Amino acid sequence: MRIAVPNKGRLHEPTIDLLERAGLHLVDGADRKLYAETVDPDVTVLFVRAADIPEYVADGAADVGVTGLDMQRESGTDLVDLLDLGFGRCRLVLAAPEDDAVESVADLEGGTVATEFPRVTRRFFEERGVAVDVAEVSGATELTPHVDIADAIVDITSTGTTLRMNRLGIVEEVMESSVRLFARSDAVGDEKVEQVRTALESVLAASGKRYLMMNVPEDRLEAVEGVIPGLGGPTVMDIAGEGMLAVHVVVDERDVFETIAKLREQGASGILVTEIERLVE
Repeated sequence: MRIAVPNKGRLHEPTIDLLERAGLHLVDGADRKLYAETVDPDVTVLFVRAADIPEYVADGAADVGVTGLDMQRESGTDLVDLLDLGFGRCRLVLAAPEDDAVESVADLEGGTVATEFPRVTRRFFEERGVAVDVAEVSGATELTPHVDIADAIVDITSTGTTLRMNRLGIVEEVMESSVRLFARSDAVGDEKVEQVRTALESVLAASGKRYLMMNVPEDRLEAVEGVIPGLGGPTVMDIAGEGMLAVHVVVDERDVFETIAKLREQGASGILVTEIERLVE
């Protein structure tokens, strides 16, 4: 099975890190420019431009691909969104110069909109019933309204800082995007594809979680259970001949500090907190 991943840019390192944490360690990946084997002999990683990944998957060059939802929508490919990987979050927005009279989508009727996402932009305006000319550009989109190339732009933003620096105000959000795991419809359900999806999902499920282990007197178990904000009930095991129980539970990282204080108040001792690499639910 082949997985297409971004070959560079802001999505490359997080994607490789996620694969590594999921157990798909790359073999000599740093020495290869086009592909890398993994510790699973049945899985190969292809390094591809993020914008080209949907086509690689759709055409069968790869079975699954990791790229942004915005890239997939712009490609026009018919792929299955298997999993939101939770990073690379951004918005595709319609923006216009702050000192112009553009306050709504309708105000751009008959105007020109510059973008690196012509397919998504045309669909957006068609759905709104507003006729515009779409000018495809390959960079510096935010400058086009200031040099009379366009009346507005459709561009990616994460924080809005670049837009504000170029005196552009957001008129409306076109779509939200994040990095996803995509597959062709005929690959969905394949055993290896499902293994990869499950492995990645297990890393995401473990994010922000901690594993607590503690000793609890038998007569304090109910009180301890009452203060544990866990995923379901805790795992309870006898400690032979000690009148004590070993209690294990998964909790949100943000709850650990307060939970430990409450556990000690209820008689828990020997509390150990560890990170969780993967959580298969």
